[in-house]
Amino acid sequence: MSAERETRPVVVKCGGNAAVDPAAICADVAELVGAGRAVVLAHGGSAEIDSLGERLGVRRRRLVAPDGVTTRHTDGPTLEVVQLALAGLVKPRLVRALGAAGLIAVGLTGIDGGLLRARRKTAHRAIVGGRRVIVRDDHSGRVVEVNGELLRTLLRAGLLPVVSPPALAEDERPVNVDADRAAAAMAAALGAETLVMLTGAPGVLADPADERSVLATCEVPAGGAPPHRGGGIGVKLIAAREALVAGVPRVLIADGRRDRPVLAALSGRATRITLRGAA
Repeated sequence: MSAERETRPVVVKCGGNAAVDPAAICADVAELVGAGRAVVLAHGGSAEIDSLGERLGVRRRRLVAPDGVTTRHTDGPTLEVVQLALAGLVKPRLVRALGAAGLIAVGLTGIDGGLLRARRKTAHRAIVGGRRVIVRDDHSGRVVEVNGELLRTLLRAGLLPVVSPPALAEDERPVNVDADRAAAAMAAALGAETLVMLTGAPGVLADPADERSVLATCEVPAGGAPPHRGGGIGVKLIAAREALVAGVPRVLIADGRRDRPVLAALSGRATRITLRGAA
């Protein structure tokens, strides 16, 4: 591997599935950093958000887009739960685990330092009861700008950024953003060598009900619906496409439940996502 490639960061997305092993991910990140690699750890926390929302009496709701991709419906109370769960529960655990492994980790949301800027979605097209409807009470957006210099400054100082939603919208108010797509945006802004998205499956499955159907590669089109949408993989493939289009050369979707999950993915035990028509 060339020296230039060695100095390009690796962005690791720690999935929010309850089966994903964050301790194993942090141990692998520490090993990569010890070997001289720059790493940014991005995370979501769907299981913690759902659990905390249930304890607080905030009902979980999902939006299904016309192309079959599902996302979280983030009304006002849900946005508060998202912020509490990610910044108050998930992130401190990751920072502590990285600290125990000898790293100096800095926990950030997209709000800190204007790290993630998003365009607020004013309306969502969704399928409800078989009918197309417009949903307007949703506080979510899409990342359109990353403060890459903030991340590079932290990396140059020997610090490890640990980043999660929310992001800042045009009105300087927080909006929920998809953590996979945020990770893709950060990978693009940093000129990352690899984006690794770890999830609760061995990779992209041809059949979501059969883990033996894991694909070695998955080609995504330059636009339109992703080729697989079951089991929540659709939005990950959209994120992968965005990273590839932006110039990230390698995007992997891999099993976050296994031993040595990051190192296993980097050694080839993952689904590599490719862009249709790319050279």
